[in-house]
Amino acid sequence: MTTTTLAVLVPLLPFLGAIAGLLLGRTAPGFVRPLAVLPPLASLVLAALVAARQGGEGAVDAATELTPTGSVPIELALHIDGFAALTAVLVTVVATCVQIYSTGYLRDDPRYPSYAALVSLFTSAMLLVVYSGDLMVLLVGWEVMGICSYFLVGHYWETPEARAASLKAFLVTKLGDVPFLIGLFALATEAGSFRITRILGAVADGGIEHPTLIVLLLLAGVAGKSAQFPLHTWLPDAMAGPTPVSALIHAATMVAAGVYFIARLLPLFEASQAAMTVLAVMAAVTMTGSAVAALAQDDIKRVLAYSTIGQLGYMTGALAVADRGAAVFHLLSHGAFKALLFLAAGVIIHASGTNSLAAMSRMGHLRDRVPDAYWTTTVALLALAAIPPFSGFFSKEAVLGVAEHVVTGHTEHAPAAAGWIVLLAGLVTALLTAAYAMRLWLLAFRGHGPEAPDHGRQPLSMTVVLWVLAVPSLALGGLAFRVLPDWFDGHDLTPTLTTSVLGTGVALVGGIVTYATWRHTTAHVARVPLGAVAAHPEGDAGLVEAEAIATHEPAYGDIAYASDPADPGRLLLGPLHRPAAAGFHLDAVYTALFVRPVRAGASLVRFLDREVVETYVRGAGRLPRWLGAAVRRAQTGNLQTYVSALLAGTVVLTVAVVLAATGA
Repeated sequence: MTTTTLAVLVPLLPFLGAIAGLLLGRTAPGFVRPLAVLPPLASLVLAALVAARQGGEGAVDAATELTPTGSVPIELALHIDGFAALTAVLVTVVATCVQIYSTGYLRDDPRYPSYAALVSLFTSAMLLVVYSGDLMVLLVGWEVMGICSYFLVGHYWETPEARAASLKAFLVTKLGDVPFLIGLFALATEAGSFRITRILGAVADGGIEHPTLIVLLLLAGVAGKSAQFPLHTWLPDAMAGPTPVSALIHAATMVAAGVYFIARLLPLFEASQAAMTVLAVMAAVTMTGSAVAALAQDDIKRVLAYSTIGQLGYMTGALAVADRGAAVFHLLSHGAFKALLFLAAGVIIHASGTNSLAAMSRMGHLRDRVPDAYWTTTVALLALAAIPPFSGFFSKEAVLGVAEHVVTGHTEHAPAAAGWIVLLAGLVTALLTAAYAMRLWLLAFRGHGPEAPDHGRQPLSMTVVLWVLAVPSLALGGLAFRVLPDWFDGHDLTPTLTTSVLGTGVALVGGIVTYATWRHTTAHVARVPLGAVAAHPEGDAGLVEAEAIATHEPAYGDIAYASDPADPGRLLLGPLHRPAAAGFHLDAVYTALFVRPVRAGASLVRFLDREVVETYVRGAGRLPRWLGAAVRRAQTGNLQTYVSALLAGTVVLTVAVVLAATGA
């Protein structure tokens, strides 16, 4: 079987599994789980074969014209280079793990058949994006993922949070997709083709006349899909969906698509120095702002969501300094440990029997209850914090290393300003990342919250997956930076001494300071006397919660805002804590800038339609009715009346004719 045939089957099998799952979900429920797990598992095997055959050598290209368009042709094309081959392996690994995990996590969910089918369709759409060599075909997978995310995030549609989150995710990403689509058409018009290879050839020959405008339009779609500032606000709210869906979206699909798209077309972006600087600024604001927000969140899944936004900022930062090797390296590394973090969080939530303990301020006594989640989360957090020798260290240092090369003038593919922006923001984010990683570990496993009832051991399908993903989280980086250069255009990914020392140093400082702050606040809370009315940084509510923690009893119902006085994030952020916990109120800003004007415009249109247009419509209907009523009154049915009227009319006409003749 040829490599091309194998590559076609990789996205096709999950698609067929999704169709079969939707058709057989109700009539043959016994086939649902095999149809959920086997297609992505088979795609994983085939994707690994494709990667082995591609071997990091020349790209595999194949194309056939779908339909004659008369101008720019649309082709069903494959373009599989080293980036595509390895990214497809990542997607299928994570998708298979998520499907296996979901058989236990959602085993009692009545809507599991449709959920599993949508996950398979989601996987197929991402694989289409990865392997596609034509931008219009890529756009199909791009949009199908948006539709799947709408249904999967809103899986628990009974809750208003899930309904609002799914709608928000759909609308915000569509806000970016509109200019993205315009940019695609403009690019194809100037290049004369939607084929990626021909577009890159046109870029190399100087055939793109307006690269800055096109790139900025494309960046809008990337910002929406990959949750980059300012279109990132949908991702934290998307945590209302099932936790395995969060793992899939954050680790290998949807948000990774934007980064991968830029990596595909990086020479086009390099053609505009201004666009590269804009990309660097976007990455810097995204990674630092999201890291601060993560340090203030109480919900464990929202911490991980903001973490994903920040790590995607590292990837776009690497692309801003014109190194797609470092970007995709971090994409692969991040996919492993972020999927592990979300699935481990799912084990914690599953162990509590309710989503209420997603709030870390309410967690307690979990280390011994969920040992698998404890140890694997520790591994994943060390990788996230970029502590050597875990995988995140090597991939994050690759990003900082290429930024340093731009700053020191070792490469001229990106402006020096972009290098400085990415390097400084990357170091600050490394400090904050280690801080919120340490805070999550302390509050989740050594917190003072009430002990939840024991719901027994988790299904084996959930815990085994954690250990499977822990292996690449621990070992991928050390092996990959030696092997991946052959797959990534020969770019050296070896950590440099300067950035390794700086990055690891600030990470250790962030972790140690957070731990010391936690010890200090814990000791302070322990000394608060019950019933005391002494002043507290958060007022009476904070004191009530301190008393509740001391007695291991919840003070009041589930809270969305962090209320644990022992939370080190409060002391570290100070007055910045509340705005950071609210995402710096960007949703309120967007409501003022977009939602309210749109609603006001809609109200104006409704008023005009009801009071103006409908008034004329009603008037146009009343006039014939009035005329009809007048004519109806003249229709008496009396023959003598009709003859008299006829004679009278004849006399009037005769007189009129005579008068006219006399006047003439």
